[in-house]
Amino acid sequence: MDAEPKRTKSSAKRVAKSLEVHSLIAVIFGALIYILAVTGTLSVFNHDLQRWEQPDAPEMQSVSPEAAEKAALAVFSSEAKPTTHLYVNFPKPDVPRTVITTDTQAFFANQDGTIAGKESFPWTQFLLDLHYYLHMPQILGLTVVGALGVMLLGLSISGLLAHPRIFRDAFTFRKGAGRLTKVDLHNRLSVWTLPFHFSNALTGAILGLASILAFAIAAAGFDNDTEAVFSPVFGGEPVINEAVAPVAAIAKPLRYMADNFPHLNVAYFILHDPGTAGQHVQVIAEHPDRLIFGDYYNFDAAGNYQGNTGISDGTAGQQITGAVYNVHFGNWGGLPVKLAYLIFGIALCTIIASGLSIYFAKRRSSGKPAPRLEAAWSAVIWGTPVMLIVTLAAALTGQITGIGLVAMFWIGLLLSIATALSLGKELVVTGGQLSILTGLTAVLVIYVGRYGYDGIKGAGWPLVVLLTLGSVLMAAYLFRKWKAKRMAVIHS
Repeated sequence: MDAEPKRTKSSAKRVAKSLEVHSLIAVIFGALIYILAVTGTLSVFNHDLQRWEQPDAPEMQSVSPEAAEKAALAVFSSEAKPTTHLYVNFPKPDVPRTVITTDTQAFFANQDGTIAGKESFPWTQFLLDLHYYLHMPQILGLTVVGALGVMLLGLSISGLLAHPRIFRDAFTFRKGAGRLTKVDLHNRLSVWTLPFHFSNALTGAILGLASILAFAIAAAGFDNDTEAVFSPVFGGEPVINEAVAPVAAIAKPLRYMADNFPHLNVAYFILHDPGTAGQHVQVIAEHPDRLIFGDYYNFDAAGNYQGNTGISDGTAGQQITGAVYNVHFGNWGGLPVKLAYLIFGIALCTIIASGLSIYFAKRRSSGKPAPRLEAAWSAVIWGTPVMLIVTLAAALTGQITGIGLVAMFWIGLLLSIATALSLGKELVVTGGQLSILTGLTAVLVIYVGRYGYDGIKGAGWPLVVLLTLGSVLMAAYLFRKWKAKRMAVIHS
């Protein structure tokens, strides 16, 4: 007869402990996870952002192997010192541009193979580096980001365990119920988008921790040779031979791909150690209707086909590994999938933001408020998009790039938190919303002023329209908020 009360008591303890773990993880890692969620949502559109930053670059649907070779050799001959890699990035639907890249520079190519100008997308690169590495050294940054992916997985699992009725109440929403409304929003979005943010956290953790795991595996069983760890998946590297040699064939491998694999989309040409006796060629070709990023098709320096690496048709492990990147960033299915990732990403940002807001509200109701910590959290929520907009405006002026954008973002965010600690939550929230409106307007003015008609046609117009819509919506929201406060004062 005592079995049922014991089970109930045990279940209550489990729920309480899960909720405690859930809240603890959220408080400690919430700010960084939120930054990753915001930047990850934007990074889905990184190709579109690259085009937007340089709307006047030449665009094309395709480029011939001979024109690609002409452009690649022109860039290679301009190198001040030998490069270890020479890349040709071929036109894709979301980036219909040909780009020749080395270890130190990148240039656009015209369709006839002539060089058109230097590629530069400082803000998009800043955004990607923030999402990939949190602007830390690469291995350390990847490890931290991967660990945060694990923390997000922990939040998802502990959140489910802490709410036994979460699926039963999947459509419960108490509108206008104060804190309970926020709780319902948090729980409903968590349930509805669980497959997305669970898979996104898992793939992010895999991508982030792959390097550190490879180091550990290499140290344990491969004499510290990380290449030996990755070679079963991505293929091995030939023996290095730095003796000078004519540059390897470029047009011949590309022509072979067009003739023998017409159903594949050639995305990248990679020449390793160009101009040396040990040089070799890899062509990355995308497989339509597959989640993998593509497969490596290997050629020797004379342009003779050596076979593919096996990501498309090798072991299950190879094929799964080849799909992780695309699943994480939504690089499959075209614009509809990107828009779905945008909606799910906004939902994830809302879940993270509301989760800690609920935590602070519970503290207030239990007589243990944390006003300074709550204000600091509000500064992170609003300061992150504000500083992303500020850095975007700065990058568009053409005067600030690289480390300047990094310093601007982190110093600005720290100043936002410091301001919140002294002024309180309400002023920070209102100030953040006004700053977003001002920043979006400034970005539009700077962009159109810099690029003129080129900025509102072709590659530029979709984001110009979105920025304009964002400005209008934020202005309408602030006006409605001001009007509500005014009416409240009148009626008081």
